[in-house]
Amino acid sequence: MIRSVLEFIELPVKISPADVKVGYAIKLPVGWMKHPFLTNKLVVENQQQVRIIQSLDLEFVYFYPERSSVALDNPSEPQEQASLDIADIQAKTEMQHEKMRRIEQAKAQRRELQKTEKAFAQSVVQVRQLMSQIGSRPLNAIQDADMLVGQLADTILGADALVLHLISQAGKEQEGLYYHALNVSILSMMLAKQLKFSAEQVKLVGLGALFHDIGKLKVPAQILRKTTALTTPEENFLKLHGKLGLDLLKLSDQFPDAAKTIVEQHHEYLDGSGYPAGLKAEQIDKLARAVAVVNEFDNLCHPVDPSKARSPHHALSAMYKSMKGKLGDVEMKLLIKMMGIYPPGTVVQLSDQRIGIVLSVNEEAMLYPNILIYDPDVPRLEAPVITLAADGLKIEKAIRAKSLPPEVYGYLNPRAQISYYVQQK
Repeated sequence: MIRSVLEFIELPVKISPADVKVGYAIKLPVGWMKHPFLTNKLVVENQQQVRIIQSLDLEFVYFYPERSSVALDNPSEPQEQASLDIADIQAKTEMQHEKMRRIEQAKAQRRELQKTEKAFAQSVVQVRQLMSQIGSRPLNAIQDADMLVGQLADTILGADALVLHLISQAGKEQEGLYYHALNVSILSMMLAKQLKFSAEQVKLVGLGALFHDIGKLKVPAQILRKTTALTTPEENFLKLHGKLGLDLLKLSDQFPDAAKTIVEQHHEYLDGSGYPAGLKAEQIDKLARAVAVVNEFDNLCHPVDPSKARSPHHALSAMYKSMKGKLGDVEMKLLIKMMGIYPPGTVVQLSDQRIGIVLSVNEEAMLYPNILIYDPDVPRLEAPVITLAADGLKIEKAIRAKSLPPEVYGYLNPRAQISYYVQQK
C-alpha cells in the first residue's frame, strides 16, 4: 500500500483543542460544514488558525505526530473556550466565504461535466447507429458520420483553447469499439490541429479515425475478446480488419479516398514492421501516421486484457519509450504536449500529499489541470475539485490505480474505460 494515499496513515492521538500549536497536523472530528477550513485535515499554519480551532467548541481534535513539524507537548490545564478578536472573526468569515465559493465552483464544474458527458453519450449513440448502418445503408451512415465529425471538428478548430474532459461513464464491453472509435477520432483531430493540418485534412482525419476499426465488425468476437495469445491463423485474420473495413466502406462512393487510406494504413510502422503492406516512413500517408499514434495510445489504455491496462500517463510514457522508430517522433511529442504530462484519468499525488484524479486539462494551462480530491470526510458528490494554480499546489507523481486502497479507489472511481470529450473554454 502506498503510504501517502492514506493522507494521515499513522494512528492519531486525541488532544485538547487548548493544546493545538502551530505545526501540528490535526483532524477536526466534526462535519465538514461545521468549520471554516477547506478540509477536516490540516497542518496548523499560524496562531490565528489556532484560535479559530479553539473557538469551535470541540472536546478534542486528532493529532498526527508523523505529519507534524513539532512534537506534542504535555497536556495543558483545561482552559476556557478561546475568544476571537475582530481580526480573527473577519478571517473566519473570509474563510467561510472562500469555502462556499469553492463549493459553488465545484458544483459549476460538475454541471459543465454533466453537460459534456451528455454530449458524449449522444455522440456514442450516433457512432453505434452509423456503424450498424454501414452494411445496409452505407450512404446514410457516411452522411451521418460526416455530420458528427464536422461538428466535432468545428469545436476543435474554432476554439482558441480547448478543455479535454475525462468522461466517467463506463462502457459496456461489447461497445468498446464505439468508445474506441470516438476516442481516436476526437484525439486524432486534436493532434491534426497541432500538426497544422488544414481544416479539410482535420475532418478527413476525424472521418478516417472514426471508421479505422470498422472491419472488426467482420472479425469473430472470440478473436477480438481473447485475452491469451492468438494463434497464427487468428492473428492473420485480425490483421485483415483494415481490408475488411475498406470492403465495407466501398459500398458507398461517398467515403473520401484520403479517409480510406487511414483505414488501410493505421497499423503501418515507420520501420516497415507494421501491416498490411509493411510500408516504411514516407510511404505512409501523413494523415494515417497521426491516427496510428492515437490508436496506439488508446489501445494501451484499453487492451483486450483489462488487467494489462495502463493509465493515460503511463500509456504515453510507455509508448514514447517503446515505439521510437515505429511511430512518428513529432506526432508522439505533440500528443504528449496536447494531453499534458498528467492526462485526464490519471491518479496523482499532490505536493501536500493528497490523492486525486485528473478530470480535465485546459490547453492554456496544461500544468494546472482540474483534480478531484480524495477526502473521506466529504461526500463523493461534494468532493473538492481543485485547480492547481489557484491552490499553489503541484503534482508530485502519478500513481497506478491498482495500488490504491479499496476505499480510495471506490471514491475516485478510476474507470477501466477511459473516454475523452472536448468543449471550448
